[in-house]
Amino acid sequence: MIIFRYLCRELLYATLAVSAVLLLMVMSGRFVKYLAEAAAGDLSANILFSLMGYRLPGFLELVLPLGLFVGILLAYGRLYIESEMTVLHACGFSERRLLTYTLAPAFMVALVVAAMSLYFSPTGMERSSGLLTADKSRNEFDHLVPKKFVATEGDRAVYYADSLSEDKSTMRDVFLAELGSSRAETETEQQIVILAKEGVQQIDPDTGMRYLVLRDGYRYEGVPGQRDYRLMQFSSYEVQLEIPETRSRWGDRMESTSTFDLWRSGSPQERAFLHWRFSLPVLVMVVAVLAVPLSRTNPRQGRYAKMIPAVLLYLAYLIILLRVRGAIEDGKIANPAAIWLVHPPFLILGLFLLGGRNWGRRPKRVAAKGGEAKRA
Repeated sequence: MIIFRYLCRELLYATLAVSAVLLLMVMSGRFVKYLAEAAAGDLSANILFSLMGYRLPGFLELVLPLGLFVGILLAYGRLYIESEMTVLHACGFSERRLLTYTLAPAFMVALVVAAMSLYFSPTGMERSSGLLTADKSRNEFDHLVPKKFVATEGDRAVYYADSLSEDKSTMRDVFLAELGSSRAETETEQQIVILAKEGVQQIDPDTGMRYLVLRDGYRYEGVPGQRDYRLMQFSSYEVQLEIPETRSRWGDRMESTSTFDLWRSGSPQERAFLHWRFSLPVLVMVVAVLAVPLSRTNPRQGRYAKMIPAVLLYLAYLIILLRVRGAIEDGKIANPAAIWLVHPPFLILGLFLLGGRNWGRRPKRVAAKGGEAKRA
């Protein structure tokens, strides 16, 4: 039990350290992307940390398996370098027991990955998608700054207000220029220019559409360079505000779908995604079996001698899983359960590498003359 606690402690400490570094790298890249969108005005800055919090389970489900794999290599590699593992084997500690002790913390990590993959990650993706959709659905006037021209999405219109109320619902001395419909004889788009003393945003309670109600102004419509401009004076004029189109990737929609909905679905793509979610905890157990024999290190070779080949093997495992999932989603593989055929070869490889040395064999002792025991 003392050896079990010692190995678990070393293994979990190394796993947490590696996972923390990997998580920091992944989240930093994502945060920089969101920060760039916020600086460009495409994303509200006050939802950045909420987005990162909702995306955290999705990062963890991919980081933890690699963190466990590298953690086993580092923890057991140190034991081999410092000859602690040699002493354990000399005292009758077999490879089978080492694997058993390793699978216990690996099973704990697999449970965490299962919780992230099956529940927390889809929930977080759904909420982050809701935040992004709500942020994208804001109209142009939520970004409007007094005494500054603001172009709408697609550059179809330009707005200007000399001053704004504190809640940005009322504008004063409003200038609006937008492109209208094309004229058949010239095939040139008309330009519409509106000047008004005041503009107020209103929302239709029945449809939810937003309107800009302009008061006391003039509307000019025509083609630049031609004389047939139309001039209209109005006391009240309504302009419907277009909601920017929210672009949602198919992969993001799948990631935000709950596991229960995927289970009830008969679509091959959604079934493939369901099998992928269940594969991640299995991935944790398989890489634990692979990491135990790969962690064997000769003290003369150094602690990181096998790190690069081991990581390349893990990447090959993960890439094959992703390729099979992609083939199922594209219809190249008819059976979504084909993703489970990827795990057995790597599991067999791990057991084969593990069985190459002292698998299940205990040192035998025989009685020698003089009452001393000799190792057979």
